[in-house]
Amino acid sequence: MHPGFMGWWKHRHAYACGMHGAAHAGHCGDGASHAHHQTGFHAGSFDPGDPGGGFGVRRPLRFLAHKLDLNESQLEVFARALDELKTERAQAAVDQRRRVSTLAAALEHSEFDEDKLREAGEQQEKSAGQVRAAVESALRKMHLVLEAEQRKRLAYLLRAGVLSI
Repeated sequence: MHPGFMGWWKHRHAYACGMHGAAHAGHCGDGASHAHHQTGFHAGSFDPGDPGGGFGVRRPLRFLAHKLDLNESQLEVFARALDELKTERAQAAVDQRRRVSTLAAALEHSEFDEDKLREAGEQQEKSAGQVRAAVESALRKMHLVLEAEQRKRLAYLLRAGVLSI
C-alpha cells in the first residue's frame, strides 16, 4: 500500500503505462511528455452538464498533479478547490434546467409572459455570478500554494488551451 495520494498516483500511473518499479522510473524520469501521460485527459471547454470538470479535462486533479508536480499539501488545496468548483458547476446545471422550464412557461400561454422571461434572466445572472465567484476563489487558493515555476506552468496550460476554466 502506498502512503498518501502521490504514492497512489505513482503506482496508478505505472500500472496505466504497463510498467512497474525501476522500469517505469527510467521510462518517465527524463521529464519528456509522453502520449501515455494523456490517457484519460480530454481538453475542451466548460460544459455545465459535464460532471467531469470545468478545467476542461476529465480528471483535472490528476492532470494538474502531474503537470505541476504538486506536493501533498498542494494536492489537498487543489482537491478542495476543484471539489467546490465541481459542486458549483453541478448547481449551475440544475439552475440551467430550471431556467429552461421558466422560459417554457413564458411561451405556453396565449400572451407572452414577460415576468417569466425576466425571472429566467435573473436566474441566469445569479448562477453565472456564483460560478464566477467559485472560479475566482479556486484560482486564489491555487495561487497561494504554488511556487513561482508552478504558477508559470499553470498559466502556460491556460494560455495554450490545454486547460480551460
